[in-house]
Amino acid sequence: MTDSTPDIRPAYRTDLDGLRGVAIALVACFHVWFGKVSGGVDVFLTLSGYFFVGSLLRHAIASADPVATFRDTLNPWPRLSRLLRRLLPALVTVLIGVAIGALILLPQTRWVSIGREIIASALYFQNYYLAWNSQDYLAASSDNSPLQHLWSMSMQGQFFVATMLFALVLAAALKLLGTLLPAFTKASVIRTVIGVVVVVIAAASFYHATVQQGANQPYNYYDTLARLWEPLAGGLLAVWMPSVRLPSWLRTLITVGALALIVSCGWWIDGVAEYPGPMAWVPVGATLLIIWSGSGTAPRPAANRALASRQGVWLGNLAYALYLIHWPLLIFYLAYADSDHATFIEGTCILAVSLGMAWLVKRYIEDPLRGGNRSPLAARHWPGRPRIRYAAIMSAFLVLGAAVVGTGAKLWEHHMSTVAIGTEDIDPHLYPGARAWIDEIPVPARDPQPTPLAAEFDLAPTTADGVMSDFADLDFHVGVYGDPDAERTIAVAGGSHAEMWVPALDIIGKRNGFKVTTYLKMGCPLTLEKNPTRIDGTPYPECTTWVRKVLDELERVRPDAVFTNSTRPRPDGPADYVPPGYLEVFDELTAAGIPVIAIRDTPWPHDDDGRPINTPGCLADGGDAHSCGSERAAALALVDPITDYALLNPLLHPLDMSDHVCDETFCPAIVGNIIVYKDFHHLGATYVRSLSSALSRALEAELPWTGPSFGPFD
Repeated sequence: MTDSTPDIRPAYRTDLDGLRGVAIALVACFHVWFGKVSGGVDVFLTLSGYFFVGSLLRHAIASADPVATFRDTLNPWPRLSRLLRRLLPALVTVLIGVAIGALILLPQTRWVSIGREIIASALYFQNYYLAWNSQDYLAASSDNSPLQHLWSMSMQGQFFVATMLFALVLAAALKLLGTLLPAFTKASVIRTVIGVVVVVIAAASFYHATVQQGANQPYNYYDTLARLWEPLAGGLLAVWMPSVRLPSWLRTLITVGALALIVSCGWWIDGVAEYPGPMAWVPVGATLLIIWSGSGTAPRPAANRALASRQGVWLGNLAYALYLIHWPLLIFYLAYADSDHATFIEGTCILAVSLGMAWLVKRYIEDPLRGGNRSPLAARHWPGRPRIRYAAIMSAFLVLGAAVVGTGAKLWEHHMSTVAIGTEDIDPHLYPGARAWIDEIPVPARDPQPTPLAAEFDLAPTTADGVMSDFADLDFHVGVYGDPDAERTIAVAGGSHAEMWVPALDIIGKRNGFKVTTYLKMGCPLTLEKNPTRIDGTPYPECTTWVRKVLDELERVRPDAVFTNSTRPRPDGPADYVPPGYLEVFDELTAAGIPVIAIRDTPWPHDDDGRPINTPGCLADGGDAHSCGSERAAALALVDPITDYALLNPLLHPLDMSDHVCDETFCPAIVGNIIVYKDFHHLGATYVRSLSSALSRALEAELPWTGPSFGPFD
């Protein structure tokens, strides 16, 4: 370096280890007891950026030295190998443990999704797997994924690798510039260039996070591009640490205030809805203040010294392993106890066991495989020259990685074998489904179809054909079913609860000579509600835009009828109702002279405590038609709620198929040897096909042109 003042490696900050301990305590306690986002993960991200960008900055400054070669500057392997030794041993160990736990404690219907998440977590794209599947990070329950928390590990892994590669290229570019312009060999100039780059990228990421928060927050929560500004904010502090002389008591006050913000923000900020948008500045900014308040060569403030206590540092050193372990342990316990919440005593035991397991993982797996003088086991179990030890470490990684991939492959093979079982051509005499009730057909003793393992994939053809818009898609994609050459058309419009009727409408249309077109969007019923939400309550503005486009298109093409849902379960109590936004749609379409076929939504299965039932999972876990079913009165009003409106609007044709899903008092999980639901609330395609004759008769009664009904085995 040519600066007169050398760039000195900063002193090790044990108080920041203690801050890690505070962060992991918040994360674990909020997960176990409170079902909220604490802000602890944002503390981790900020600290990671501070340490990692600082390390890369020192590398760039050292690379400016003429002694350093371009090969040394650009070579990523020394840092990447250290990163792998730091991250992989504990992660792969936990993934193997989760695979074993899933096989023992979770129903077979969940093995496929767990296998996918094991692979996603091992390859560091779990955050995007969850984002694509819109799995919101909410309170723990027995139905949560035991790997859901690894989104943050994936995000940090992506940040580490991308930032490292970018920084190495930037360091090489600065070194090349230094051969032409000596000013670029100065540490101060290098620091300034890197600082400007960090500020620009962080500002772009923050802008992206803020915009996406109002557009697609469930995706935004997991998005690395939206989260990038948080570690870069910490990295900026490593590049430029403000030097302001303040008395020790004032710095202590700053640290205490910042800690209070970090500890309390989980109570007054809805992290799932707000992070990583502007409100994330609360935990991020508080972390920056703590880092700054304890910086410099002067004696650290009393609060920072308290963070550096032996207990705080011990917990901080266990933070990584404890983060990995506590969540799957919680989920497995809830599954074993068949509960959605842990009591105070249960939660305390879970945390205690998690701490013990985290210590074992760090002591006997992380430290030996990481190597170095800090671990007494390193010299004992990994003797010899560095290359020999390195080969042993890499061999261990390969063995562990093979176990994970092998488990995932086995689960995938099992998945493919279950999906291969088709149900479109099953014998209606053996598997009458709804026809057992409609036409009083005897039901022989047979295992139900599809199997509980395959029921998840018992889908309407629109899914395979890719004509359903996803959550972010603002356009509609028209599918054509029934008789594609027919003159008359029924347009199916809305969300997945309209889509699930397509298998029956396809059959009826082909038999009775009308075309079925589809206008479908995930989680978006046909409603003119001003502020629609998804099923989990998060805002869904894309639905508003999409519905408006679809209504305009329907009024332009003028189908002979629009088929859509008329009811939903009441959000605050039993039975069902007609949302006002649905009525606005019915008013608009019928005012345009377009008949509406308004089908009542089917019951959403719940147990006696009001908890939703995943029917295939319940059956795979040893349940039966009754124990996995639900009471009719808890899901349906005595009379179809659309009845009064239909009496006043002759173009509104109500359909109610409830009597073909439930008897007088109960809605069983299996009817006529066919599993009724494919998940928590969607009818399976096989059961819907068995409803074809009943739906045809109901349609013909309302709209005679739909054609004659047909027999029980058609």
